[in-house]
Amino acid sequence: MGVMSITELNDETVRSMSIGAVFSDFVGKINSIDFHRTNDLLVTASDDDSVRLYDIANAKLLKTTYHKKHGADRVCFTHHPSSVICSSKYNLDSTGESLRYLSLYDNRCLRYFKGHKERIVSLCMSPIDDSFMSGSFDHSVRIWDIRVNACQGILHLRGRPTVAYDQQGLVFAVAMEGGAIKLFDSRFYDKGPFDTFLVGGDTAEVCDIKFSNDGKSMLLTTTHNNVYVLDAYGGEKQCGFSLEPSPNAVIEAMFTPDGQYVVSGSGDGSLHAFNIRMRSEVAWWSSHIGVVSCLKWAPHRVMFVAASTVLTFWIPDYSKLAGELSSTDTEAVAKPENISH
Repeated sequence: MGVMSITELNDETVRSMSIGAVFSDFVGKINSIDFHRTNDLLVTASDDDSVRLYDIANAKLLKTTYHKKHGADRVCFTHHPSSVICSSKYNLDSTGESLRYLSLYDNRCLRYFKGHKERIVSLCMSPIDDSFMSGSFDHSVRIWDIRVNACQGILHLRGRPTVAYDQQGLVFAVAMEGGAIKLFDSRFYDKGPFDTFLVGGDTAEVCDIKFSNDGKSMLLTTTHNNVYVLDAYGGEKQCGFSLEPSPNAVIEAMFTPDGQYVVSGSGDGSLHAFNIRMRSEVAWWSSHIGVVSCLKWAPHRVMFVAASTVLTFWIPDYSKLAGELSSTDTEAVAKPENISH
């Protein structure tokens, strides 16, 4: 694919990350972002009721669709590169249409999913089949199949539910009140959780879970802006980092694809990178866009995206790395053009 291999990530490369492209034409906050698992595509959902599709290799906006009736809150790709699942912000009471399966190719709604009574705060697609999960302020997690309108399964919980599949799609995690993380077998979730972890010492609700690509670690972000890395098998806390509080926003953190680093937003508008093995901070940046509410690393590129009311693409600064890469490596990396400031 002509980019620097993710296996080459090291402290110097992470430290060199800087803004390569800026998209500032949003009206209001960007609510969620997602990368396609195999294609060089990014999707955003924002408060201006837009869903936007980007080519990340060339830093180009490919398509914008507007969803005035339902709004655009959480969004995630299906396996198809131009289809997404999007959660609704408006008219939940009257229509009950909390989730929509959208074709961005021709701006059609392929299916509505009814069931949730309140806003969806967590949404993820299975990496291996047509299942997806949603967690809502109505204290339920629902399991769906994009081919069927009816909900396939439901878990009733206390507190704000947060959901995530592991990268193999065999296990999913649900966080609930009191810092409890329950692990389910995706095929036999109706048998209940096969393991429960307690994140001791933090009473805040978990607002995000991510599994590392190798499935060995889990990343938790709490509403108090604490970030924890847990052993995904035993639940032991490997390390934790505290970031500045953000009263009106929930921050996001992420693993790098090699699982060596965690990058996180903070309530003061900065971004931080931590080396997990060394349990140390290796980089600090100003986000230049205020408190970052959405943050994700591209699956196959040395690149991450940070968003608030502005979308920024971050790539290595090649001038800083010039001495560390051979000229052939440098030429092989696709550098996004700068869009606007």
